[in-house]
Amino acid sequence: MAVEHFDVLVVGAGISGIGAGYHLQKHCPGKHYAILEGRDAMGGTWDLFRYPGIRSDSDMYTLGYAFKPWTNAKAIADGPSILDYLHETAREHGVDGKIRYGHKVRRASWSSEDARWTVEAEHAGETRRFTCGFLFMCSGYYDYDAGYTPEFKSIEQFAGQIVHPQKWTGDVDYKGKRVVVIGSGATAVTLVPEMAKDAAHVTMLQRSPTYIVSRPSEDRLANRLRSVLPAKLAYGITRWKNVLLGMFFFNLARKRPERVKGKILEAVTAELGPDYDVETHFSPRYNPWDQRLCLVPDGDLFESLREGSASIVTDTIDSFTPRGIRLSSGTELNADLIVTATGLNIKLLGGLEVVVDGVPVNPARSLAYKGMMYSGIPNMASSFGYTNASWTLKADLTCGYVCRLLEHMDKIGMRQCTPIAADDQVPEEPFLDFTSGYVQRAVDKMPKQGAHRPWRVHQNYALDLLAFRFGKLEDDAMVFSNPRRASERIKATTAREAPAPVVAP
Repeated sequence: MAVEHFDVLVVGAGISGIGAGYHLQKHCPGKHYAILEGRDAMGGTWDLFRYPGIRSDSDMYTLGYAFKPWTNAKAIADGPSILDYLHETAREHGVDGKIRYGHKVRRASWSSEDARWTVEAEHAGETRRFTCGFLFMCSGYYDYDAGYTPEFKSIEQFAGQIVHPQKWTGDVDYKGKRVVVIGSGATAVTLVPEMAKDAAHVTMLQRSPTYIVSRPSEDRLANRLRSVLPAKLAYGITRWKNVLLGMFFFNLARKRPERVKGKILEAVTAELGPDYDVETHFSPRYNPWDQRLCLVPDGDLFESLREGSASIVTDTIDSFTPRGIRLSSGTELNADLIVTATGLNIKLLGGLEVVVDGVPVNPARSLAYKGMMYSGIPNMASSFGYTNASWTLKADLTCGYVCRLLEHMDKIGMRQCTPIAADDQVPEEPFLDFTSGYVQRAVDKMPKQGAHRPWRVHQNYALDLLAFRFGKLEDDAMVFSNPRRASERIKATTAREAPAPVVAP
């Protein structure tokens, strides 16, 4: 089978991959690209997860693309609505025609002599090979094959059904049944109120509490602005309003954690009443934003607790029994269905095997350059969202920066860009400054960051906006090399001067 060559290969057709397609078409119209998607559908997270109530935990004015206004009345959107939005975006801009489904990328080998990657992907039981000048990994950060489930004692004794939310299927029946949801994160607080509508009772069993904040599902200002202003202008104003409010709240939490904690718990007490044990069930041992906060639209979780259709138990698990779960306190929770909303497994670059000039390279042993490239690995970038804001804010900036980088290489006649870190000059720190379990379990699987630019990973949209859109492309860490041959320089110049394709507004 012939090996196809592309200027850019994008891996993953979720939020990041679809955004990458748009940016490449708009800013690098002369570049020939394709998107390799391991699954048989686009959408990434929003197509994979099908559990009850699946929704965003970021508002859609920041989770949506900067170039594609969100016009639905609900700011906190459900999974199917988000998936429709992604499909519409891909269709409007012709990105859907660039996707190769069922291509699971396994290996990428860089050749400096040829200035290209050879990418191997599994498709229909065969290995297909592609080559590209630049590899853009938009495959997310977690393992799509399986979520995280701790080792529970005697789990095999339970007579009912056990399901992880990542493996939820349409035949999981919980109507009229007793349900225990193990977990206290975003998935758990989404599942509990939704399942409580039809289950006999839902118990959220948590080892420790999480900060939970209620927020209206609709943004009144956004809806008002949209009724009097053009959609794109109204969207832009709302987007920046939410970005700035989010930054303010995050910085306040870091500077005055006790004050923010007090306000959050006051709001929970107002929802549940003074007699509810807020200290036990809603007061974490850590400070706000040491882990990601959980968002509940319109206080739906609190409503189910007030109504008695759901409850929270804070305890640890001793063992599973035929009828349910025995807790360390000696109490037994009876259940017909147990949902293990116990988290995700981080999988850097989708488990990609990377080889540079014949030498295997582990990206987890590298330093992250501007949070998107890897020291010692040429012509490869990855999209990784914010921990304290929406994924798409950072994805949009990363896509734009990659396009600037590609255009710059064409301009200076170079085929290779490689971030290089001097070991004695860049003190290493964890890539993510978060205490969440899924982050701590994956410390050794993630690259490191440095103590200063350009190796520092900023969780700050405003700083990144300035750096990515207007910052210098040439610095002491980025090495441009491998001059283009004469024929390639002519081709690159012709491509830059060619008229751009028409892109829908």
